[in-house]
Amino acid sequence: MSEERDPGLQPERTRLAWRRTTLAGTVAAVLAAKTALHGGPTTVGLLVCALCGALWLCFLALAHLRIRALATPRPPVITARHATAATLCTVALAVCAAALVV
Repeated sequence: MSEERDPGLQPERTRLAWRRTTLAGTVAAVLAAKTALHGGPTTVGLLVCALCGALWLCFLALAHLRIRALATPRPPVITARHATAATLCTVALAVCAAALVV
């Protein structure tokens, strides 16, 4: 006899965590753009700002895929590739935003 696992509210909590992380990334990208454009745009500032925007869009796409997967009754386990990509986007966005401040 195999007993079915009841996921309870865990998928909903995970979905909300993905949304919070997406919101934090959005704030970081917006602040990076504001910093890059403050005092006049420079070539390096615009390039880093564009990179921040691309990383944010990449993370947004990954988060959207995961949020949609979590909406199913039996959500699949996140793949290592998906988790690694999301982690790298998050860390790279933070590094780019920090580089603009320094």
